[in-house]
Amino acid sequence: MSSNVPFGRLLTAMATAFHEDGTVDLEGTAAIATHLVDHGSEGVVVSGTTGESPTTSVPEDGEILRAVQDAVGDRAMVLAGVGTNATAHSVELARQAEKIGVDAVLLVTPYYNKPGQVGVRHHFTSVVEATELPVMLYDVPGRTATLIELETYETMRAYDHVVAVKEATGLIPRTAQLVDMGYAVYSGDDVATLGYLAYGGVGLVSVVAHAAGDQLAAMIAAWVRGDHAEALRIHTSLVPAFDAVMGVPNYGATTAKAALELLGVLDNRRVRGPLVALDDDEVAALRSGLAAAGLL
Repeated sequence: MSSNVPFGRLLTAMATAFHEDGTVDLEGTAAIATHLVDHGSEGVVVSGTTGESPTTSVPEDGEILRAVQDAVGDRAMVLAGVGTNATAHSVELARQAEKIGVDAVLLVTPYYNKPGQVGVRHHFTSVVEATELPVMLYDVPGRTATLIELETYETMRAYDHVVAVKEATGLIPRTAQLVDMGYAVYSGDDVATLGYLAYGGVGLVSVVAHAAGDQLAAMIAAWVRGDHAEALRIHTSLVPAFDAVMGVPNYGATTAKAALELLGVLDNRRVRGPLVALDDDEVAALRSGLAAAGLL
């Protein structure tokens, strides 16, 4: 990939499959990755929030990463989620990812602890200095309770391999400032993708692509070639899917896996606690939204 679009235009923060006994289903997880790459994703982010990373162990993360790398690593970018709220844990995950041989890591702000910016910079620096892999920072204060300030972004640009940002703050105009610093900015919010692109973003790290990868890839491609009317048309057609997958309280891994079940990629929608799988009424609502968007 080019330096200004380091990981492709469409990446998916992919779900992790589980067996009935709660163990990781590596075959099912590989099937998810294959489905995503077959349907528009140029890269996959493994063991992020949608992959239920707070519930998986370091050995499990390694097994998941190897399964995905084996399944799609020869035709898509593989990024390992290494963000946690313990710096030593994140360093361990980053080193493991580098040994496995993936393309990059995704590093989210420490969550729950609510460190100040000095603590955020210490955390990021510790992880970045532990690996030579390219790094995508991830700012999602709705989950972490901490915003990455522009000063911190400036500090991290001192490292040549800190190259991208997954931006999910809702502060879309900041994208232009991050681009000016040299970051490749990816929308971290499906429904806001066109806004991020308008301010200089390069693509999307998606959840809805579990069901709408081809359509999202086409939307981004239309924008990039200057056909903004077509990009808007595709966006508008996908609004029911955005609402169905991301617009409900019990969303994320739960809706992604239920969508995969509806599409026949998985034969279940199991999640690990504290998440709870969608009930039948919630699945019916999800089905209606995906159908309204022409995805079923």
